[in-house]
Amino acid sequence: MTVRLIDLAPTPARLLDVVLAGLGRTPRALPCALFYDAEGSRLFDAICALPEYYIPRVEAGLLRAHGPAIAALAGPGVEVVELGCGSARKTDLLLEALDRPAAYVALDVSKDALLEATGRIDRAFPDLEVWAICADYTQPFSLPAREGPPAKRLAFFPGSTIGNFDPDQARRFLGLVARLVGPGGDLLIGADVPKDPAVLDLAYDDPRGVTAAFNKNILARINRELGGGFDLTAFRHLAFFAPERSRVEMHLVSERDQEVAVADQVFSFRAGERIHTECSYKYSVDVFRGLAQAVGFTPLETWTDPEGMFSLHYLRAR
Repeated sequence: MTVRLIDLAPTPARLLDVVLAGLGRTPRALPCALFYDAEGSRLFDAICALPEYYIPRVEAGLLRAHGPAIAALAGPGVEVVELGCGSARKTDLLLEALDRPAAYVALDVSKDALLEATGRIDRAFPDLEVWAICADYTQPFSLPAREGPPAKRLAFFPGSTIGNFDPDQARRFLGLVARLVGPGGDLLIGADVPKDPAVLDLAYDDPRGVTAAFNKNILARINRELGGGFDLTAFRHLAFFAPERSRVEMHLVSERDQEVAVADQVFSFRAGERIHTECSYKYSVDVFRGLAQAVGFTPLETWTDPEGMFSLHYLRAR
């Protein structure tokens, strides 16, 4: 089959509005969705290969170990909807485990990563109907009208990306997913759990500097696409675990007093001033199950690895 593309990517004007609003607020903050242009997606794949970044390795192990149980819960002929597919490296494990899935619908804000991932899935599963939707999946959207009879939907949201939302945003997003899959539809979602801060610090500030380059790419993207004037050497990567909020924070810190122009606006930075670029909340199993229940899901199964590093949840919309 051929991958069917629906292109709803944010326009440069929309990106500029988001950047100017984020740099103009106090404290300054940019949404982590801006990480994922082609270069950012490449750097994130490199992060996923680092020994310090445990999430992809542990989650893939859970998918392999519990694939038969996942397939039994899902049933035959489901439509898999992956939110933020990235390189979709774990998607193969899910599709291989499922019983004759009817379709795979992938959403991602990075068109390059999306097309590469869905093209690979299409080649690996030639009988599968494959759709690629380039869009901000955190906003309400409609899924395409598929060929054939309606199928039960299984949303797939791996990688603990739910941690990038603050708790209120996470509740709203999970509510959106519950409406997307409909009553009786399912969600398979990964959620990272609290652990030794030293492990988290290494995972988000690796000694090779890959995560630092990923973080700085948000400024490089502003320069490339919006005519920004950021000097990347004048900002440093900062990542740390904030236990009072059970989250890892990532920032870019100005190394000196400086002025930066973006489009026709100039922003003044003090030495030490930060741009907040990402949060990654860590949820205990009980807290996450309670969050899911509050927005209309019933937890059916939760799996964790033997070391208790990560959790994988199978939820059903009420």
